[in-house]
Amino acid sequence: MNIFAKAAQLEEQNTPFALANIIETRGSAPRHSGQMIVKSDGAIIGTVGGGMIERYVIEQSLEALQERKPRVVKGRMTRTGPEAMGMDCGGAMSVFIDVYGLRPNLILIGAGHVNRAVAHAAHVLGFDITVADAYADSLAAENFPAGTKRVQGQTMEDAIDQLDINKDSYVVIATNHQDQDAITKVVDCDTKYTGLMASRRKVQTLFNHLRSCNVSEAHIQAIHSPVGFNIGAETPEEIAISIMGEILKVKNQAAGGQMKDDTRLNRNKLVMIRGAGDIATGVAIRLHNAGFKVVMTDISQPTVIRCTVAFAQCLYGEPVEVEGVKAQKAITTEDVFRILDNKQIPVLVDEECASIDKLKPTFLIDAILAKRNLGTRRDMAPITIALGPGFTAGTDCDAVIETNRGHYMGRVIYNGATQPNTGIPGNIAGYTHQRVLRAPCEGIMHNHVKLGDIVEEGDVIAHVGDTPVIAPLGGMVRGLLNEGLTVTEGFKIGDIDPRGIEADFTTVSDKARAIGGSVLEAMLHLEQTALN
Repeated sequence: MNIFAKAAQLEEQNTPFALANIIETRGSAPRHSGQMIVKSDGAIIGTVGGGMIERYVIEQSLEALQERKPRVVKGRMTRTGPEAMGMDCGGAMSVFIDVYGLRPNLILIGAGHVNRAVAHAAHVLGFDITVADAYADSLAAENFPAGTKRVQGQTMEDAIDQLDINKDSYVVIATNHQDQDAITKVVDCDTKYTGLMASRRKVQTLFNHLRSCNVSEAHIQAIHSPVGFNIGAETPEEIAISIMGEILKVKNQAAGGQMKDDTRLNRNKLVMIRGAGDIATGVAIRLHNAGFKVVMTDISQPTVIRCTVAFAQCLYGEPVEVEGVKAQKAITTEDVFRILDNKQIPVLVDEECASIDKLKPTFLIDAILAKRNLGTRRDMAPITIALGPGFTAGTDCDAVIETNRGHYMGRVIYNGATQPNTGIPGNIAGYTHQRVLRAPCEGIMHNHVKLGDIVEEGDVIAHVGDTPVIAPLGGMVRGLLNEGLTVTEGFKIGDIDPRGIEADFTTVSDKARAIGGSVLEAMLHLEQTALN
């Protein structure tokens, strides 16, 4: 069998491989033509010259497979091997590496009319299709497109046990009466997509069953069910289009929706907020309740002190709810869309705001409140708004919001800057800097109280290393850094509200609420201005 016949066989089997082909040589090269297949385990068929150069091409081929992208390798021949293919020996070679056998893997559980239609729709889209069922008649070859792998088991569970469901699989469950058995087997599998065809009432019954089996809520919420897009589908063929549309949305990490709505000033486009502290959370809740889709970003270990009212807290693990609005940690772009679809707020670990290129929000809000610009640019989104000192409207953002307490708090500035940072915390019951707790030294935080506790002046609030943090006044602990974080000397680690039991540590502050309203005003004004 020649190399191209072998390549065709591997492609038909959907076995990942790279095909390296010499496209140019100059001078003293080991070969002037040649092809080599490199499988994902490093095994090769054929040659491009042997020795160091071949090892280099194999390495590059494996990287190309990992990235799922072709590449051209160029370099001069050296005495010790390729240089980007040491000392120049006068030879040079260029090798084109292409990748094959990477068709997305679609697994259909249930071989009824809907999954047959899904198979035919997926076939023309280039998916590698496997269908599983317990009934031989349902699995008849004439029901499915050519190349479909058909798996039969004694039971549906037995058939599923024969499947290779992995992190690259797209799974659709569409059975007559075996959906509970099927989803129970599949729910804990790490997949690209798991869709379950069922009515909304049946979905709730199945999800409750999964919870009774101690399946994690994260795995349950990852299930796409009811499956597909709402396009009024009724026939199996229409339902198949609905399902494949949702699968393509996941595969291509797209936002979904109508193309005509993909415009610069659509009111329902994404809002990205940099920062997820208490002020940013107040802004997010206001925008969320006004009908906007909000995505937030922060560092991996946020140093928020008002943890009970900061969506950043969900980056430590569990979802967070503030005033009836829930936020969850998102890892991937698909997580973002899934959480938004559940009418919740996704929070990403993304200090550099790199995800903005994929998400393409219409509005970008810098709510880091670092008193300086940490990288936000006016051209990052169609409309850019920043909070507090460090920004100049008209230069690095379209609008900036005054955050300093007093007569001008919440003022929207469209040309110029806010008041400079005073360095003085807001006045509460006559106390400013006195109510702020700062680290006495560098070290690790160990808390002795929790948010909402009432303390007296002189009480030990925490330790930083071996050094105690003493309450400077009596009141309610309204802010406290997370346990176990490393801090530097002078770092803000908490605050005490002198109003005591009258203080509220569970809801958005008056300041955050006011600033959130100003952000909404600026967004609508800038949107209308652009339309005019």
